[in-house]
Amino acid sequence: MKFNHIAVAVLMVLAVSCVSTGPVEIPNDLTSAELIQRGQEASDKYRYNVSIQYYEAILERFPYDIDSVIAAEYEIAFIHYKQKNYRDAKIEFNQLLDRYNIPDQELLPAQFKVLAIKILKNIEEMEAAQTRK
Repeated sequence: MKFNHIAVAVLMVLAVSCVSTGPVEIPNDLTSAELIQRGQEASDKYRYNVSIQYYEAILERFPYDIDSVIAAEYEIAFIHYKQKNYRDAKIEFNQLLDRYNIPDQELLPAQFKVLAIKILKNIEEMEAAQTRK
């Protein structure tokens, strides 16, 4: 009986440590591609707060690498969408789409524009369905 209590306690400690959302130490020498990769790996493990930290590091460290910035902004918005935080996701996807309102928009990565439009449509459809209920 005592062993079961200890085992449960150990499992609880492990579970809490696995979902830790505190700040992660991000090495300064990582490239934007490495930051994107680590952000994706964290997201794949449902460690969304860690994932966002990697994407925010891109925004801070590589503000002039527009392809990486757009990718990071899209991923942050998508995480909020996956978390059902539709209010923030809508704002972030619309801000991302605003970046495409430039004369040279064809130079920007088109996939993020296409995906943002699709997800915004999904959010609008969900909101419309909620108001009909």
